[in-house]
Amino acid sequence: MDKKLNIELLAPAGSMEKLQTAFKYGADACYFAGTSFGLRAFAQNFDNDELKNAVDYAHSIGKKCYITVNIIAHNRDLPALPEYIKYLDNIGVDAVIVADIGVMKVVQEVAPNLDIHVSTQANITNKYSAKLFADLGAKRLILARELSIEEIKEIRDFIPKDVELECFVHGAMCISYSGRCLLSNYFCGRDANHGECVQACRWDYAISRKDKESEKFEILEDEHGTYILNSKDLKMIEYLDKLADAGVTSFKIEGRMKTAYYVATIVNAYKRAFEILKKCKAENKEYKCPQELVDELEKASHRRYTTGFYFGAEDKEYLENSQPVQESEFVAVVKEPAKDGRVLIEMRNRFQVGDILEVLSPNDSFNKKITISKITDLDGNNIEIADKVQAQLYINCDYPLSPLDILRR
Repeated sequence: MDKKLNIELLAPAGSMEKLQTAFKYGADACYFAGTSFGLRAFAQNFDNDELKNAVDYAHSIGKKCYITVNIIAHNRDLPALPEYIKYLDNIGVDAVIVADIGVMKVVQEVAPNLDIHVSTQANITNKYSAKLFADLGAKRLILARELSIEEIKEIRDFIPKDVELECFVHGAMCISYSGRCLLSNYFCGRDANHGECVQACRWDYAISRKDKESEKFEILEDEHGTYILNSKDLKMIEYLDKLADAGVTSFKIEGRMKTAYYVATIVNAYKRAFEILKKCKAENKEYKCPQELVDELEKASHRRYTTGFYFGAEDKEYLENSQPVQESEFVAVVKEPAKDGRVLIEMRNRFQVGDILEVLSPNDSFNKKITISKITDLDGNNIEIADKVQAQLYINCDYPLSPLDILRR
């Protein structure tokens, strides 16, 4: 491993709450979209004022923002693009993520000093296409998910050293090559390459003989149905050293459509893992991810995990049923710093006096337990059962909790 470990933990932000959560739990940068030109049209996303507020907030705490402009563009998409790019440049975004070389050309013409990151949608699977994008002026390449670690090393050695590599390390994976899927458009008229994917790959399918189309034949995988297009989720927390050795600079978590709880849980685990990796490097020791961090990833909603293609598609059980699971429930989020033995929280799921809740936090209160002995409303009235979603309540607390810390069960 290179003695100078240059690592960025990159998190999804489908809303301002998720962006603030990602940064609190340790993300170095967030990627998100405006209301146009991004591939998550059904995320909350950010209007122009919200984009500026998000960028200003990120820069005020020393973080970065990358804006997705990664649709596969048609002629009708282009007239509004130059003004949008100029706006992003004016508010100081750190880079735009593009998939289309025409969009890339527009960015270079109207905002020549704005960094360009080439999206995974561009399907960079070999060193020659990587080198071409580098020659065209890309600052960073977000490689296709279908690459092995060995292939990533070959690309790193072939392209200029000042061009960074970004790879996904966690989250849902598209069954189609680097996300270029046509199912949603074909079945529903919603173009995945314009951010409108309905996740048709998660549906239940059957096959039939051409001469007997009324007869449907199941391909049983489990008791829930047949999911021949449905992938597991990616998890690489145990192999971060191998990706760092291969020359990856930015480690990306998928999930702009996921909850703030998901973002907090996953970012927190990977941030702690990277701190361990840095310590191992400094002490010239072999990296080994603690089991508690591996287990932590089970506490957020996910499908069964895989290492994808990183080890040459060694995981032969790549397909998965469509039912996500999680081991923990998001109960409440902290609203104000704990003080005088109590803390103000906002309830998200039912709890009551006597319950034992676990702390999710980037500080030393992580995984501490709180036995709920007292719940009061804002007027000081005692409550036995908290069952009104988003109600603000006080509970007993002996730990130094702060806003956006989370309680779970």
